[in-house]
Amino acid sequence: MNPLKKLFKQTFIYGLATVLPRMLSFLLTPLYVTVLPTDGYGEVSIIFAWFAIFNVLLAYGMETAFFRYYHDSTLNKKTVVTTSLISIGASSFVFMFLAFLFKGAVSTFSDIDPQFITYAIWILVLDALVIIPFSWLRANEKPMRYALVKITNVGINLGLNCFFLMILPPIVKSAPDSVLSVLYKPNFEISYIFISMLIASGVTLLLMLRLYLRRPYVFDMSIWKSMLKYASPVLVAGIAFTINEVFDRIMLDWLLPEDIAESEIGKYSACYKLTLFMTLFATAFRMGIEPFFFSHFKSDNPQKAYAQITNYFVILGSVILLSVVVFADVLKLIIVPNADYWEAMSVVPIIILASFCLGIYHNLSVWYKVTDRTRIGAYISIVGAILTIVINYVFIPYFGYMASAVATLVAYGSMMSMSLYFGRMYYPIPYNFRKIVFYFSISTLFSILSFYLFDRNLIIGIVLLLLFYAMVLKLEKEQLKKIFLKK
Repeated sequence: MNPLKKLFKQTFIYGLATVLPRMLSFLLTPLYVTVLPTDGYGEVSIIFAWFAIFNVLLAYGMETAFFRYYHDSTLNKKTVVTTSLISIGASSFVFMFLAFLFKGAVSTFSDIDPQFITYAIWILVLDALVIIPFSWLRANEKPMRYALVKITNVGINLGLNCFFLMILPPIVKSAPDSVLSVLYKPNFEISYIFISMLIASGVTLLLMLRLYLRRPYVFDMSIWKSMLKYASPVLVAGIAFTINEVFDRIMLDWLLPEDIAESEIGKYSACYKLTLFMTLFATAFRMGIEPFFFSHFKSDNPQKAYAQITNYFVILGSVILLSVVVFADVLKLIIVPNADYWEAMSVVPIIILASFCLGIYHNLSVWYKVTDRTRIGAYISIVGAILTIVINYVFIPYFGYMASAVATLVAYGSMMSMSLYFGRMYYPIPYNFRKIVFYFSISTLFSILSFYLFDRNLIIGIVLLLLFYAMVLKLEKEQLKKIFLKK
């Protein structure tokens, strides 16, 4: 099969595994903004931000290291698997012990209820324990099983949220003596959110437990040390990425006046969700290309395939960017159906463009992954994180969440540019820069015109969108035929 066609097929299936579940999870946003006030959703968003940071710490780059060493023909694959499982398992249980030991201090530092921290510890550990099993499925090109487990996780989470937040309260109110009344507590909405996540994570581990149980364990110290050496820059990069993605919520909480901080964070986080289509597209694409990068590294002229992949990512990403911006006011009625949150709609184009830059960066990052220069990737991410922190720290007191949106765009745009610069030095790839710059620039220009200059006028936005679609179809028709119709 044409390798690009195979890539798009796998990306589509991983889309079912990653994008569809995450789209289902975004159904929780309208539920949350309906049952929670802006400050309540702000509190949940802050906790989710800490979740993201600790998820990266507990993975410590082993997912990427697993792909790198699993595809190394000189190593025993089973040994790589069991060494990785032991490493993640041991570190997860050490974290759990220390987290419970210092739970009080963590609660005081973060100003988060100790009960929420208890839920968070268990969820983080359960999620960490499935990192290698999920990586194994991706490395062995088993996207359907991967999809089934991911969708099950989100289905359980979504179902329990709907039950606890929508179904249970009216049942108990109409029938207070019902057996279900033992499950209901007033003003317990945030706890119900984390209980739902905990149950879903527990079921996911049970579904993935077979990889832990079916093989004799071998721990190879030399492989483990090499994996850690490879993974450590990835960990640094992951922390930096997470700072770029979620640390603005924490800094808003620290830097805004206490009486409005959580409310402003709630508005910003809710409108941030309108970027879901770009985020999900970029995530699905990345899930497909990471194994592809490593498995095709030693094929004939892999740079040509890498260049084509990036070209098509930019084309599709440009279409998504402009489409979401044009229909932002329609999408907000579905995703954020509470006018109390719409004040932050002005950040939407900025955040979508930032997510687009991040997606391009992930495609460009192939050079330091396949050449084992992950340390440079870490340096690039650190620069992005520093920009995020500095811009937020300086400008949040004056511009609030708008400063956070701009900081995200500056950080991801800078990382994209730096990766391109260093990639041309260490692993030249024949990107079609004329095409990439053309689609990126035109989609960005049309987005600015539609959203800001013409004040989100839907008719003008649709005209610009159709014009862009026509350009894409005219310029890419033959290439698309080659990918999707050629055997």
